[in-house]
Amino acid sequence: MALTALVLNQSASWWIGTLSMLPFVLFGGSLIVRKIRRSDLVWSFLAVALIFIVWFGFQRGGSPLTVLTKALADSPILFFAFIMLTEPLTVPPTKLLRVVYGAFTGLLFVPSVHIGSIYSTPELALLVGNIFSYLVSPKEKLFLTLNKIDQAASDVYDFMFTSDAKLKFKPGQYLEWTLAHPRSDSRGNRRYFTIASSPTEKSIRMGVKFYPDASSFKRRLGSMQIGNKIIASQLAGDFTLPKNTEQKLAFIAGGIGITPFRSMIKYMLDTNQRRPIVMIYSNKTSADIAYKEIFDQAEKQLEIKTIYAMTGESAQGRDGFVGKVDGQTIEREIPDFMERAFYLSGPNSMVVAFEEILKKLGVKKSHIKKDYFPGFA
Repeated sequence: MALTALVLNQSASWWIGTLSMLPFVLFGGSLIVRKIRRSDLVWSFLAVALIFIVWFGFQRGGSPLTVLTKALADSPILFFAFIMLTEPLTVPPTKLLRVVYGAFTGLLFVPSVHIGSIYSTPELALLVGNIFSYLVSPKEKLFLTLNKIDQAASDVYDFMFTSDAKLKFKPGQYLEWTLAHPRSDSRGNRRYFTIASSPTEKSIRMGVKFYPDASSFKRRLGSMQIGNKIIASQLAGDFTLPKNTEQKLAFIAGGIGITPFRSMIKYMLDTNQRRPIVMIYSNKTSADIAYKEIFDQAEKQLEIKTIYAMTGESAQGRDGFVGKVDGQTIEREIPDFMERAFYLSGPNSMVVAFEEILKKLGVKKSHIKKDYFPGFA
């Protein structure tokens, strides 16, 4: 399609860009964007594209409202934004780059944009945008070999892999893992998992929680033998430590959402990097606590305090307290919470709940960093 647009200057016909299809595109597209959490990309694209479409339409004497309505109802802009633009394989790895990618592609999407006699089309906009994304995105594609499996907690296992090529990453980032297997279910053979290891460690570690109703991907993962291989690529993620080592931080983790914090704290231990950090780690029972030896060492060596909360035990936990973490817990355990930046990692419902708790306590949105752990499948 891009070739015909470039050579023949004829754009493809987008049958889906009609008023009758608008409700389906809007509803289905919104669900997809919500699921993959790429609203930053979609909104930057739509904002830039619609502003310039309305501006050029106004310059030609059109009513801004009429031009805007026509752009939304009689063009493929929403389908393009929700579906074409958000393909995981072509999306840049960080929020800033996604916003730039969306804005850049949004500008190119505007029909009035042209170079000489060549006018922009949706196909050309996507092609040039994908070239930009390729240039700014990591190119690593690793074929990893499983060399060890450890049980980190109840139903939590660490898969450790070796690679011939060195992976350069920041603690807290994640990879897309591809594991081919027959009779794959509807959830497919690709998953996003945080890198649980530190850049200072030789093995690349993946921490996984297994549930009774596991996907075909996890069932295949659980049956892997030493020497089996898996593909890792698409390094990405903004859930990383700030450059300022003096910045006070508060980590709040739920369940297997602890993996990025394991990566960060192990890195700080190995590099003897001191940061003012307090962590609250919530689980159902004490048997669900993973990586405790790392956090105990960090408390002794780096004075990083970890508070363990158990929501499913009936008596006082030996290594923490029993009960849910709420606003009062945060005020009690982290008295200087207003001076700290909060990092939230865990199930979607937990992250949303803690964000609301922090907002009610007066914590600014800019002081809250979220990592919706994508490994539940």
